[in-house]
Amino acid sequence: MKKEQRTNKWAFLIYQESAPKDYLDILEELHVPFVLSPWHDKDVNRSTGEFKKSHKHGALFFETLKSYSQVSELLQDKLNSPSHIEVVMSPKGMFDYFTHAENPDKTPYNIEDMESGAGFELDKFLCEQASDEFLNEVIDLIEKNDITEFEELIYFARANNYLLLNLVIDKTYFFAKFLDSRRYNPRRKASKNITDK
Repeated sequence: MKKEQRTNKWAFLIYQESAPKDYLDILEELHVPFVLSPWHDKDVNRSTGEFKKSHKHGALFFETLKSYSQVSELLQDKLNSPSHIEVVMSPKGMFDYFTHAENPDKTPYNIEDMESGAGFELDKFLCEQASDEFLNEVIDLIEKNDITEFEELIYFARANNYLLLNLVIDKTYFFAKFLDSRRYNPRRKASKNITDK
């Protein structure tokens, strides 16, 4: 990779032993949206079998393009991070790597231990990364609670799970059509009439 490649999404690493204790405050003061993995404190070095030093993976989301050297120097100066940084090629891949979600050979890390700030919308990001899972969850709750009106779905999601509410809002057309289909499905009406008797 050319050292002066420019992008607006850069991934980096900080080590617990060398990062400032107030790393979150420092990142907030940069005013650049950021997301951090949980502390990776159970990663094993394949060649030695020993635990790697505890570390966090992170990503900065700039509004404008930044060069490798600009971001590397900034992170070294502010967070005492290693000089090597990488372009974020896929936010989904980055998220999976943060938690080891797609790698059963590695220790899984808890999504709830992720950190973010400076305007990074972690809930929205998590919802987008797990949208298939959330879609299935919303469909299940519609069936379980016999929801047929979009308004009911909004109120239910709002009261029970704001992440689902974000998905419902994002996929309004899909859920509106799905609820229409449930409401007017002749087989559903027939089975409902039988159970009501």
